[in-house]
Amino acid sequence: MTMPPRPHHRRRRIALLSSLLALVTLLLGPAPGASADGSWWEPTARPAPDSRIGVTGEPFTGTDAQGRVRGFVDAHNHLMANEAFGGRLICGKTFSEKGIADALKDCPEHYPDGSLAVFDFITKGGDGKHDPDGWPTFKDWPAHDSLTHQQNYYAWVERAWRGGQRVLVNDLVTNGVICSVYFFKDRDCDEMTSIRLQAKKTYDLQSYVDTMYGGPGKGWFRIVTDSAQARSVIQQGKLAVILGVETSEPFGCKQVLDIAQCGKADIDRGLDELHRLGVRSMFLCHKFDNALCGVRYDEGGLGTAINVGQFLSTGTFWQTETCKGPQHDNPIGGAAATEAEKRLPDGVEVPSYSADAQCNTRGLTDLGEYALRGMMKRKMMLEIDHMSVKATGRALDILESESYPGVLSSHSWMDLGWTERVYRLGGFIAQYMHGSEDFGKEAKRTEALRDKYGVGYGYGTDMNGVGGWPAPRGADTSNPVRYPFVGADGTTVIDRQTTGERTWDLNTDGAAHYGLVPDWVEDIRLVGGQEVVDDLFRGAESYLRTWGASEGHEAAVNLATGSSATASSAEWSAFTSYAPGRAVDGDIATRWASDWSDDQSLTLDLKSTGLVKRVTLDWERAYGKAYRVELSTDGTNWRSVWSTETGDGGLDTARFTGTPARYVRVHGVQRGTEWGYSLREVGVYSS
Repeated sequence: MTMPPRPHHRRRRIALLSSLLALVTLLLGPAPGASADGSWWEPTARPAPDSRIGVTGEPFTGTDAQGRVRGFVDAHNHLMANEAFGGRLICGKTFSEKGIADALKDCPEHYPDGSLAVFDFITKGGDGKHDPDGWPTFKDWPAHDSLTHQQNYYAWVERAWRGGQRVLVNDLVTNGVICSVYFFKDRDCDEMTSIRLQAKKTYDLQSYVDTMYGGPGKGWFRIVTDSAQARSVIQQGKLAVILGVETSEPFGCKQVLDIAQCGKADIDRGLDELHRLGVRSMFLCHKFDNALCGVRYDEGGLGTAINVGQFLSTGTFWQTETCKGPQHDNPIGGAAATEAEKRLPDGVEVPSYSADAQCNTRGLTDLGEYALRGMMKRKMMLEIDHMSVKATGRALDILESESYPGVLSSHSWMDLGWTERVYRLGGFIAQYMHGSEDFGKEAKRTEALRDKYGVGYGYGTDMNGVGGWPAPRGADTSNPVRYPFVGADGTTVIDRQTTGERTWDLNTDGAAHYGLVPDWVEDIRLVGGQEVVDDLFRGAESYLRTWGASEGHEAAVNLATGSSATASSAEWSAFTSYAPGRAVDGDIATRWASDWSDDQSLTLDLKSTGLVKRVTLDWERAYGKAYRVELSTDGTNWRSVWSTETGDGGLDTARFTGTPARYVRVHGVQRGTEWGYSLREVGVYSS
C-alpha cells in the first residue's frame, strides 16, 4: 500500500503563490472574521477577552487529485497533563469556562516570585524564580525552556490547526511515583484515575469548542475513534483528535522485586475500559520497568533521577547487559541527581554501569505479550518508543508474525535501526520537535526509506511533556522566519501570534507554546528544505493508512492447530514432556525440545493439502542458528522454501511464495546453543 511519488514541481508553484499571497496580505491587511462574513472556520461566540489566532484564510478541505487527505500530524502531545502528577506539576489549563485569566495562571505555590517552583528549578536550573503572572503579561512563560507551564491553551491549538495540522494524538499521561514524591498535589496518585479524568477533560474541551460554533459537532476539535471518522473530519478541514495513553503502570501492572502486581484479567479489564474511553494507541511501559516490559533508558542527570524513581517504584534499579544486536538503549550516564538521590534509603546508592553494557536486561514479558495481543484483538496501535530494544525486538517479531501494521514511533525514542521494520509492517513514524536544523538532518537520514515505502512523516511536539522545545535561532540569522508567511497549504497567511500583551516571534522566542507550531514548520522549510515539509504534509494520509490497516486486519487461521507432530528426537525428562505435539498445542508455556545434536527435525501433518505461505517459529532459549523450512505433499518428496544461517532465536517469520503442502518440516542444520532445538509454538498460514 504505497503512495505515488511526491510531485517535485509543486514546490515551485507554492513558492510563487506564497510570495503573491504574502504581498496581498501586506497591502490589504487581514481578512475580516466570521462576525463579518460568517466563515465556517471562525467561531460565532469566542470568549472575550481571549487569545488572538494570527492566521487568515480558509482552512483547506477535501482531498488532493489522488483522493488523499493532507495535513500535518502531531503524533505525541499531552493536552491535559495539568491534570496529571497530582494536578500541580504543570501549571495552567488547556481551557476554562471562567476564561483565559483563569486558564493561564501559575500554580499557587509559584507566587509571588517562583521561589517554590521546585520542579521548574529541577528541570530548568537556576533558582526557579520567575514572574508568575500569565494573562495578560506573560513575561516569563510560556517559554521553550520552561517545562512546568501550560503550552496547550486551546486557542494555540486552534492556530496549529489553522496552520495546516490535521491530526493530533492526545496522550493521556501520568506517573504515580513522580506524583507521590512531588511536594504539591491536590489529588491522589492513582494512574488510572488520572487517565479517566484526562479523557473526560478532552471530551469537555470538544464541547467547549462546539459551543463557540453553535452546538454539538460544529467545532473544529473532533475526537475520533476510527480511521473512517478521522478521514471524514480531515476532509471537512477540521482537526482529528485521537486518544492515546503514556503511563508507567497501565492497568496497575507494576512489578515489585520482579513480581508482577497484575494478571491477565486486569489487562483485559484495562484494555476494555481504555477502548470504551476512545483510546486507540498506547505505550506498554514508560520510564520505569513494569510487569509488561523493560524501558529504554533516559540519559544524564535526568536518567539518574528516573532510575531513583525506578527503585522507589519497583525495588530494583535498571539492569544492563551487552546488546545482542546493533540496536541499543540510551546510555544511562553517571551524572548526579542530588535532590532525587536524597530520596533513597540510607546505604542505598545508584549503581554504576559499564559502557559496554547498554541494553536493558528486561524485554517484553509474558504478560506484555498478552497485552500486545489483546491490543491487536481490539485493533489498537502499539507505541514502541520507551520500550527497551529487547522488548521492541520481540514486539516487532510478534507484529510481523501476524502481519499486523499497527505500530507507531511518535517522538524519536526508538533506535533508528528499527525504521525499516516499522515501515515494512505498514507503521508510522514521527520525530520529536527538535530545532529546525536537527529536525531536518534526522528527516533526511530516513528520507530514502520513506520514499521506498511511499509514506509521510510526522512530528511529536510532546508539549506539557517536560521535554524542552526548540530554542530561538535569533533574528540576525541569515534565513529567519519572515512574517507574515504563507502556510504549507498555499492558502492561509500566518502572522505573529499575540495573547494578551505578549506577541511571540519564533526567531526570538523559540517554540514557546503550541500556537508556534506553524512558525516552526516554516522554519523547517527554510532550514531543512521544502522536501521535509512535503513529507510532513503527507503525514495525515500515512497515519490514517496505518490506522485503517490495523482496523482491517484479520487474524489468519493457523493451519498447524490440530495437526499431528513427529520429530527426529525429543528430550527426555522425568518431570515434564518435550514431545513434538507440545509445539502445536497453542500454549507458549510448553515446548518441543530435541536431543543435543545438530541434525534434527520437527514435522507437522496438516491432514490435508493446502496453500502455505508463512511459517512462524517461536524459539525457546535453545534456538536454531541454521535451519530450513521444507514442504511436501506426500511426506516423502521435500522442497526447501526458506532457510537461514544467521538465526538468533526469538520469534522468526518465514515468508515465501505460496506452495501447496500437507506436510511442513523444520529441519535444523546448526544449533545456536550447546543444547538442542526447542520450539514453543509453530504456526503455519496460507496468507
